Amino acid sequence: MKLGVVKEADGETRVAIVPGSMKKLNKMGFEVLVESGAGQFSHHHDSEYTESGATVTDRATALSADIVISIGMPELDGMKEGQMVACVSDPFRNPERVKAAMDAKVTLFSMDMIPRRISRAQAMDVNSSQDNLAGYKAVLTGASHAPKGIPMMTTSAGTVRPAKFVIMGSGVAGLQAIATAKRLGAIVYASDVRKSAAEQIESVGGRFIEVDGMDDFEDESGYAKPLTPEFIQKVNDTVCEVASDADVIVTTARIFGRPAPITVPASAVDTFKAGAVVVDMNADVGGNCELTEVGKIIHTDNGVTIVGTPNLAGQLASTASMLYSNNLTTFVASLVKDGELTLDLEDDILVGSPEGNDFHIPGMGGVLICAGGAMHEKQTRLEGVIQ
Repeated sequence: MKLGVVKEADGETRVAIVPGSMKKLNKMGFEVLVESGAGQFSHHHDSEYTESGATVTDRATALSADIVISIGMPELDGMKEGQMVACVSDPFRNPERVKAAMDAKVTLFSMDMIPRRISRAQAMDVNSSQDNLAGYKAVLTGASHAPKGIPMMTTSAGTVRPAKFVIMGSGVAGLQAIATAKRLGAIVYASDVRKSAAEQIESVGGRFIEVDGMDDFEDESGYAKPLTPEFIQKVNDTVCEVASDADVIVTTARIFGRPAPITVPASAVDTFKAGAVVVDMNADVGGNCELTEVGKIIHTDNGVTIVGTPNLAGQLASTASMLYSNNLTTFVASLVKDGELTLDLEDDILVGSPEGNDFHIPGMGGVLICAGGAMHEKQTRLEGVIQ
């Protein structure tokens, strides 16, 4: 079996497989083909891959492997029928990528579709591993732009009060952001539309922002249910009021396959104090702050800084690559049966549960999007998008 690792597109600093994974992959029976320079920006030189047992080669050779591992979707030109690709294809925002895989008769595994509630899938969950790092980096980014110190300091010149952080959302990224801000010495407030999140927020040192009329808006998969526009407005108003005197606000609200919801309207930014920093973790999918511009740092007339840096996990390229590589190595191991890559269409990780509701999009729930050029029977909603 051959496994290919390609260099990512410009702007992506991570690599899909690191040298540290070679021992496990070789033991499974893989010959690993790595495109020269693939690990350059995550600080893994070609020589490290060679020393760990990989073959460093050109892009075309890496793309000819039985299974190609990447972060972003690689080009499929020149790939042959029956090859496999495991990547983050973001199928609902980029249905053309799925169509291209179907046309090329390539089997596509979209790793952002991992069903988190399956316990053995957790070690393959690229969303959690990368979101965790992004939440950490978001707080460090906010702290670096804040015009004051973060922890309380008692000095001969006077006492410095601790900074106030508000974290909007307490999923994987949010909880890590809360914990990181707390470790820096900030006073941390956090919100979520899931009432069950209050205990999680408090367990990592945050103070839960409760909204009148809040119920437990959580689906069977542990994700937030869709809310009425009226209640969303009520949540945003409440949280933005708490954030009006905050030093750093981190927004984390992301809806799979849809534009990011606006949780910080322009009118709320007008009420924030001078020197406040908004770190928008979802700039790449529209932004949670109405004034966010992807890839830019905005300074408003009232002195608020809005950071729209995309791919925060990619700013921690070495650690992010290591975790992603571990995720994908575990996933690939699940495909190997008797020394061959095998599709088990009864595997819930690949195709979801029989009910099709174990993921936060009804009818979806497995990483297998198309197999050998045919849309999997459970991908009905996605098929409609492609058509």
